Amino acid sequence: CRSQFPISFIYIIVYCRKMVGLSLGEKHFIKGGIDQNIRSDGRKRDSYRPIFVETGIIPQANGSARVRMGATEVIASVKAELGRPSALHPDKGKVAIFVDCSAVAEPTFEGRGGEELSAELSVALERCLLGGTSGAGAGIDLTSLIVAEGKICWDLYIDSLVISSDGNLLDALAAAIKGHISNISVVRVMKCLYNFFECSCDGVLIKLLKAALANTAIPKVNISAAASGDEQPEVDISDEEFLQFDTSAVPVIITLTQVGRHYIVDATSEEESHMSSAVSISVNRKGHICGLTKRGGEGLDPSVVSDMISVAQHLSELLMSRLDSEISAAEAEGGDEEL
Repeated sequence: CRSQFPISFIYIIVYCRKMVGLSLGEKHFIKGGIDQNIRSDGRKRDSYRPIFVETGIIPQANGSARVRMGATEVIASVKAELGRPSALHPDKGKVAIFVDCSAVAEPTFEGRGGEELSAELSVALERCLLGGTSGAGAGIDLTSLIVAEGKICWDLYIDSLVISSDGNLLDALAAAIKGHISNISVVRVMKCLYNFFECSCDGVLIKLLKAALANTAIPKVNISAAASGDEQPEVDISDEEFLQFDTSAVPVIITLTQVGRHYIVDATSEEESHMSSAVSISVNRKGHICGLTKRGGEGLDPSVVSDMISVAQHLSELLMSRLDSEISAAEAEGGDEEL
């Protein structure tokens, strides 16, 4: 179901996963540790596992990143193409997000189970990153992707792959997307002259080949048509100047998992197998809520959800700072390797 949120929106999905095989004693141990604020790996209820970020891992992509949270590992990459804005939003570019849950990561991902989870994660990420239908709360300024309003825009295709899974997939995927968006390089369109009525669809959808993140040159492209009285489209693409996307509004996702009377952050697969419900909240740098996703069969009292939102806003500052440091370190290391 969907309902309006004061700042953006709430998007709720429910999906079921096969439980991790745990004995009764192991379940009591996990629950007892959470009750005592000492989890099985030594963390407190509000503590994350070690986070590692690596950017620019796929040279052929416009942006890419690998993120590891404990034993959970994901890869995200983006490619950019020139396309036509939609008729409903002629002043905005387009972003599409796809997630692939490989059966290699977890046996339960094989077949329909993996397909359903991939689709649900893709939708949840789109809602959290791209805001509502009006674009409110979007982590990417879609107007910055416009080349010629109503005529040509950048289309960004974000692909994510789950390499290994040990819980908290949504948070890890969001961190990887934030990492590779900060690493995007798209060639700047220097000049665009466009005649909408005289051009065919094939002439409009000028596809841009994948740009390397390092110093691989993108050749200058000139497209023109025979003279017909009116000025025909001409697109000059520079191989030296690149667009810099503003990633300050890209949110992080904080998932709070309810286990017994308490909720925890960055749950492992074993902890998730003992959960009653989980709420994933995306928060941007200003502390604004961009989206909320719930999973699990049990309902939550509105006061509990409100408390979770407050906790997520506090934790988002710490996670944002941590990711910024990891991304900066990864980019600096990549620059040193180039030198």
